[in-house]
Amino acid sequence: MGISNELVKELSFRTSRSSGKGGQNVNKVSTKVELIFDIKASFYFTEEEKLLILSKSGKLLKDDGSIHITCSEGRSQYLNKKKAIEKFFLFIEKCLKPVKERRKTRIPKEEKEKRMADKKLQTEKKLGRKKVEL
Repeated sequence: MGISNELVKELSFRTSRSSGKGGQNVNKVSTKVELIFDIKASFYFTEEEKLLILSKSGKLLKDDGSIHITCSEGRSQYLNKKKAIEKFFLFIEKCLKPVKERRKTRIPKEEKEKRMADKKLQTEKKLGRKKVEL
């Protein structure tokens, strides 16, 4: 994660009060962490990578063009900040992972023959149920 330290410098954080765990502490301490990353202002990614991330960001992308990731799972701000950064790196890794091209495959000859034989059996079965006309 040596290279990622440069990327961490481009992140900004906002804290707020969190619902959930924390007992009485939940009303006093701002433990919820919101990670904000302005993708367009980033010096870390190339233009192609920026477009790729923007196209795959979905609901994480806000109107101003920045990516927002929130975390309020833990009881401390430090742990939530750490988890938000982990989520961010997983998201970036997923966005930049190349999509494997699908190769068309053919249906094997034996499979086609088996399907046709099954169809013939079904046809014969149904023909045997018909009324016999005299």
